Amino acid sequence: MPATHVAVLGECVADAFATADAARGELTLRVLPGGGPANTAVALSRLGTSTRFLGRISRDTFGALFRAHLDASGVDLTGCATADEPSTLAVATLDESGQAVYSFYAEGSADWGWSPAELTPERIGEVACLHTGSLALVRAPGSGHVEELLGRTAAHATISIDPNVRATLVDPAVYRERMPVWCALADIVKLSDDDLEQIHPGEPLEKVCDTWHTEGARLIVVTRGPQGAIISLDGERATVPAPATDVVDTVGAGDSFTAGLLHRLHSSGRLGGRLDDLDLDQAKDAASFAARVAAFTCSVAGANPPWARDLDEQVSRPGAQGRA
Repeated sequence: MPATHVAVLGECVADAFATADAARGELTLRVLPGGGPANTAVALSRLGTSTRFLGRISRDTFGALFRAHLDASGVDLTGCATADEPSTLAVATLDESGQAVYSFYAEGSADWGWSPAELTPERIGEVACLHTGSLALVRAPGSGHVEELLGRTAAHATISIDPNVRATLVDPAVYRERMPVWCALADIVKLSDDDLEQIHPGEPLEKVCDTWHTEGARLIVVTRGPQGAIISLDGERATVPAPATDVVDTVGAGDSFTAGLLHRLHSSGRLGGRLDDLDLDQAKDAASFAARVAAFTCSVAGANPPWARDLDEQVSRPGAQGRA
């Protein structure tokens, strides 16, 4: 694989969407492949970035679903480990705005069992960027080994982190405690405004960003749903609007945004180091593209990010400019 690929490390999750049949007294679950890091890897590959996924994928039925989904999207799976533990299951309920609320069944599952012997530089390969986040960063016993790998990889590649706070599984105080460590390792921190509020409740965005810059992160991007995103590059800030779209649901939108951001930075030659040549206009361009990718994902059911051709067709349609 070329030295310019992007690696994504983290979990696969079976996203189960429930449909109740009161007359028959039963509940039907429709299971789709998900998990924040896996969604990001799929979106990156579909956009045209050479992508390797590092995950501990179970031998169970869900694991087979994950492998087929990632492979069909062109993701390189040679960095994955096959695990005997079961897959993580998340049962999703959609509210009136299409926002998903999850109940996780994650104890003893495959995703968190990384060992030092499994997390080797050889598994990553010669990367331009290593992205990780979500539960892989905070679930024992693997989380500490993931941080160690980030530290080794930061010497020669861009590091990207998305905390993707899951407060029902992990106390937000854990994220608050680890953020200084992650910012010292990361060049890019992307998170939602909800994540920010969970980690630093009531604190102004500008204050939190400046603290994280001081701790080491150069580029911080905070997504705000229909209000777009705020970019902070070494304390210099700008706002990017969200394209207009008819929202079906928001499942996978944040992961698609991350993929769009990394894809645009990668295709413009910005990844591979400490982002030393990145300026605010270039960061805005990457975030604007990411917003288009996220908006497209919101326009379809589930975590089903666009292929590059979908975005091309979207722009070419009459009246479609600026929409997703």
